[in-house]
Amino acid sequence: MEQRRLVTRTLILTLLFGAIGYTFYHAFFNESNVLSVGDKAPNFILTDLTGERIELDNLRGQGVFLNFWATYCPPCEKEMPYMESQYQIYKDQGVEILAVNVDEPELSVKRFVDRVGGLSFPVVIDRGSKVIDAYNVSPLPTTFLINKDGFVTEVITGGMTEKNIADYLDSIKPNTKQ
Repeated sequence: MEQRRLVTRTLILTLLFGAIGYTFYHAFFNESNVLSVGDKAPNFILTDLTGERIELDNLRGQGVFLNFWATYCPPCEKEMPYMESQYQIYKDQGVEILAVNVDEPELSVKRFVDRVGGLSFPVVIDRGSKVIDAYNVSPLPTTFLINKDGFVTEVITGGMTEKNIADYLDSIKPNTKQ
């Protein structure tokens, strides 16, 4: 009986230390693909809510405001109308907004878009979270500013005011110095 208890405790401790070691290894020693300012933005192809295929590389020559969001994210919901308002000002100045949803059901995304008053910029759903993984997105919302040459100029985490969005869109206009 005592020997069985010793074996069980030893097994449990071994598994516990193994799990802790694995966690530390991945947290501190594993190289992650953290995307940062100055990096080339990874290309992707996603389909928007109207069925149109959107490829990031096809937007070269324009500034891209790449926003990752979810329907359950209050700051995301708050900033969407601001993004829409500013998009109406900047869309003819060589700036595109792409709103990438984090793999939620299409019906939920469409209802969200209707709830915020409709959006005229492309809203895409990242099925399988491949783009979110490529951009190493966390937390939501996270926005990447991409210049006309396809390089990340800024990474913004958290919600934004309408003035913040206007300033960011202005900073990635193609005729603006980067």
